Amino acid sequence: MKTYRGDRTIDGIEVTVDGQPLDPRIDLLALSQNGFEWSYEGAEPAQLALALLAAHTGNDVRAKVEHLAFMRDVVANFGNEWEMTSADIDEALAAMRPTG
Repeated sequence: MKTYRGDRTIDGIEVTVDGQPLDPRIDLLALSQNGFEWSYEGAEPAQLALALLAAHTGNDVRAKVEHLAFMRDVVANFGNEWEMTSADIDEALAAMRPTG
């Protein structure tokens, strides 16, 4: 299980997956020229949502389709420091889907 962490440090924003920097995936979709951010809705949180979903799902198409909803429902609600496991992301994705 992977662990994703974000922190605002004296040196700036730091986002890791299992202790390594998270790839922003601007090759997939360049939403922000300013890197990652969170705790609001905007380009930088959307880039983080995209990167988290691409890393977690391994599915670039799914990450592009679901990143805006994930940003609104999850990333925009992060505090200054946050941590999510793979299970947390799966739970958040399941909660985003309408029940039928």
